[in-house]
Amino acid sequence: MKILEDPAELGAFLRAGDRIVVGQACGEPTTLIEALIAQGREIGDLSVFTATSFSGLFTPETSGSFALSSMGAIGTLRAMAKAHALQVIPCHVSRIGPMIEAGQLGCDVAFVQVGPADAEGNHSFGLVSDYVASAVAAARIVVAEINEQVPHTFGARLSSAEIDVGVRVSRPPVQLPPARASETDIAIARFAADYIGDGAVLQTGVGAVPDAVLPMLLDREDLGVHSGMVGDGIVDLVEAGVLTNARKSIDRGVSVTGALIGTRRLYEFAHRNTGIRMCPTSYTHDAAVLGRLERLVTINSAIEVDLGGQVNAEQSGAAYLGGTGGQVDFVRGGARSPGGHALIVLPSTAKGGAVSRITATLSGPVSTARSEVDVVVTEFGAAELTGRDLAERARRLIAIAHPVFRDELARAAHAIARRGF
Repeated sequence: MKILEDPAELGAFLRAGDRIVVGQACGEPTTLIEALIAQGREIGDLSVFTATSFSGLFTPETSGSFALSSMGAIGTLRAMAKAHALQVIPCHVSRIGPMIEAGQLGCDVAFVQVGPADAEGNHSFGLVSDYVASAVAAARIVVAEINEQVPHTFGARLSSAEIDVGVRVSRPPVQLPPARASETDIAIARFAADYIGDGAVLQTGVGAVPDAVLPMLLDREDLGVHSGMVGDGIVDLVEAGVLTNARKSIDRGVSVTGALIGTRRLYEFAHRNTGIRMCPTSYTHDAAVLGRLERLVTINSAIEVDLGGQVNAEQSGAAYLGGTGGQVDFVRGGARSPGGHALIVLPSTAKGGAVSRITATLSGPVSTARSEVDVVVTEFGAAELTGRDLAERARRLIAIAHPVFRDELARAAHAIARRGF
C-alpha cells in the first residue's frame, strides 16, 4: 500500500476515462471526493458512481470535475438531479454489487472509507458494507481513506494487502440526524406501528416516518432487525431492552444491516459491538435469506400510489426525487414472511395539500408493481391490498386518501369497477 501524505497526489494514480465507484451514504470517503473534485477536470473524462450521498460534496458546481451517476436522487443528490447533473441508472441497490462483478457497471477505481487496521492487518469497512467489497474486487486501483474516527464494526473486512493507495485522516464521518417528524408523519407512524408486534423483525428506510415509528415501539418485546440500513433509533430500542433479536429465526441475537446512517451516537454504539453485523446486499436483500425470517415487517416510503396499488418512489413529473433503492426486495420479503407485512408509507397529499398522493394515474415510473404491494399507509389509515381485486383496492385506497380528493378519486375508480380491471 502506498500512503499519500497529501491527497493532492491522488491524480497520479488515476487515468483519463477512469470509472470510479464510491462508497455511499455515511460511508462516503469525503477526503478522496474532495481531492477528486479538485483534480478531476485536469485528469479528464472521469465518471463517478455512488448509490446515495449525504455529504453535500456533490453539487452542480462540481459537475465539471466528473460525470456523476447513481441509482437515484437520494439525499443531497436531489440537487444534482434538479440541475440535470446526475445520470440515473435504474436499478435496485441489491443489483449494484452483481452489476459491478459482471462488468455492467464499470469500476476501474474503488474509493472506500475504512477504519484503522487491526492486529491482523485488516480494516473494518465501518459504516457501509453493501457493494464496497464488489467494487474492491473489480477495481484496477483500490484507494482507501483510512479514518481514525470510523467505528470498528463486525462483518466484511478489507486487508491492507488489498489497498493500493491509502490516505490517513481523522475527521468525523458523514452524519445524518433523525428527521424531524411532522404531525402527519406521526399519524402515519401510529398506523404503521400497529403492524409491529412482539418478536417482529424490522426493516426501515431513511425518512421522517421510519424515524417516527421506532419510538412508538418501546412497549414491545424482543424485536429484531434485518435491514439495508439502520439509524439512531435502534440505539433507544436496545437501551430500553426492546431490541434483542432473541426471537429471530436466523441470526439470533444480532442486528443485521448493510449501512449505518445516523450520527456519532449510532457510530459509538456500533463500535466493536458484536450485536451488529455489517453485511453486503447479497445477504441483507437476498430473497432466500428474507424468506427465512418470520414476522418481518418492512417500512418503505413512496411519492405516490395509484388506485391499483402501483408505487412510484422515484419521480414526480419532471422532478426526480428518490430512487428504487431496496424497496422491491423488502416489499417482497415482508409480504411473503409468515406473520409479516410490507408497508408502503406516505402522506396523503403533497405541495401543501394541493396534490393527492393517492392518485388515479402515476406521474412517474412504477417502482413497485401492484402485484407486489401489501399494505399502504397514510395519516388516514392503512389499506390492506393483498388478495383484493382492483375495484376493492381502489375503494380501500380512496378511504385513506385526503377527504378533499376522495370524490374525484371515486369518479376515477368507477371505471375500474365497471371494467373489473
